[in-house]
Amino acid sequence: MPTGVHLRDARQQLFDAAERVLLRDGPSGLTSRAVTDEAGCAKGVLHRHFTDFDAFLTDLVLDRAAQLETQASALGESAGAGTVAANLTRALTTLFGPIPMGIIPLITFRDELRARLRQARPGGGIAILAQATTAISAYLADERERGRIAADADIDSLTLSLVGGGHLLFADRDLGPPTTAAVDTFVTAAIADVVQRRPA
Repeated sequence: MPTGVHLRDARQQLFDAAERVLLRDGPSGLTSRAVTDEAGCAKGVLHRHFTDFDAFLTDLVLDRAAQLETQASALGESAGAGTVAANLTRALTTLFGPIPMGIIPLITFRDELRARLRQARPGGGIAILAQATTAISAYLADERERGRIAADADIDSLTLSLVGGGHLLFADRDLGPPTTAAVDTFVTAAIADVVQRRPA
């Protein structure tokens, strides 16, 4: 690939290329060479914008986590409307979409990436899972205040159940994402007690 190829907004094009590689080849296929080949540029382009590949991955994760926070805001806006189960089903499907589910194992298995993310976001937990946890916890607290779930609902435990179970539902790349009906069945079972015990 000629080194003179100019990329307009090179960082974003490299991030988009990394997403495509992640979706196609999984976290193990995400290398600097794969990213630059996918972006159609010389390998040196990546290193002109990032000190090394882990710096690139750190910025990629932070960029996608910020996008997820924006998407998660839709969950907060849905409080009080529709059903709690439908809102949570929609949110889990977004929060654990293909890109977030590709990024989570990337973070898990790259020690240097985890270390850099901890520096960038102290106390923030694992990026992506942290966004999901924050969004769902805030939504449940809002619905509890509105009386749509029980006043004594344990928000922290319920959030962990939804995030942990949701992650497991979406984790198998070979089977593909679960159906909306499967996610709804899981959510409905997870929240059944707190929905049934809410004040009449």
